[in-house]
Amino acid sequence: MNTKKVDHVFLWITLALVFGGFFLFLSASLGLLAREGGASFENVFVSQVVLGLFLGSIAMYFISRLHYKYIRKISFFLFLLGIILTIGVFVPGIGFGHGGAKRWIDLRFTTFQPSEILKLGFVLYFASWLSASKDKVNTFKNGTVPFLALLAIPAILLVLEPDVGTFGVIAIAGAGMFVTAGGKLSHMLLIAIMGVLSFVTVVHFKPYLQERIDTFLNPDSDPQGAGYQLNQSLIAVGSGQIFGRGFGQSIQKFSSLPEPTNDSIFAVASEEFGFVGSSIIVLLFLFFAMRGLHIAGNAPDRWGRITVTGIVLLVITQSFINIASMVGLFPLTGVPLIFISHGGTALFFALAEVGIILSISRYKTGSSFQ
Repeated sequence: MNTKKVDHVFLWITLALVFGGFFLFLSASLGLLAREGGASFENVFVSQVVLGLFLGSIAMYFISRLHYKYIRKISFFLFLLGIILTIGVFVPGIGFGHGGAKRWIDLRFTTFQPSEILKLGFVLYFASWLSASKDKVNTFKNGTVPFLALLAIPAILLVLEPDVGTFGVIAIAGAGMFVTAGGKLSHMLLIAIMGVLSFVTVVHFKPYLQERIDTFLNPDSDPQGAGYQLNQSLIAVGSGQIFGRGFGQSIQKFSSLPEPTNDSIFAVASEEFGFVGSSIIVLLFLFFAMRGLHIAGNAPDRWGRITVTGIVLLVITQSFINIASMVGLFPLTGVPLIFISHGGTALFFALAEVGIILSISRYKTGSSFQ
């Protein structure tokens, strides 16, 4: 197999998102510092810089230098590790809860969100299964049924946490991979119908989901309660107008906007940089998707093509859900904005995923490792 340098266009798009996002994170952190003091700010900052930016960059570099066939070999073990660690959030003394959800493992010095490795493990292992199944993928018995069975594992774990938003991201990525591998669109339509029915059932038993949907449909019904975050986000976005208030000049992040470093960071960016700045963020994610799919189209084998497609869909789906929820186009889900929101675990694995795409981009001809 002939090798080449990594795709530099994709790398520069990623770096623009990471370092541009870091400055946005610094600005949003001023609101956290003003509200909760130095201790909280220090914990958040250390997590983002050390675990996310520093260790994530190292992981991206070394993974990009690794032959991607070795990543494929360990895909099942990564998926299994993700399952085991996600189960760990339910173990007393190990799992850590916040805001009514148990999504983290307490490492004492920081917290770790195992759903991030579950997402990546699912994509890598599902790509391995799809590439091995080949023509069987387009059959209902040997394609659709195993896909649903595999998807049921993260579904059960994440709904129990609850983290329906992350499961939705996995489901969309899995569906895109399934179609890329040759799955029938008619089968996908059936899966989509089943998904809608399942979601309606989950909503019926999860009052917080009912509340979020009601808020999405009528955000002014409870502006000081359930609709508070969305209303404050819309105020921040609108206050930015065309060019924004300027870097560090957001007013909403200091007292009104919930989670300024997490879910609401796009609202902070819109207030400080206006329509122009927020549009640049959206365009960078679009360029990320376009270049990533270009790499997928030129991948050296079936596994590489499906894997890159899955990773790109993970990043883009989650990011656009976050952005859409901040401007009232989608119900609030709690998923962070990739590369930008606070979350050392999320940033670490996002950069590791970029490393996998860069590794695949280095190879330009077919190989015997199919």
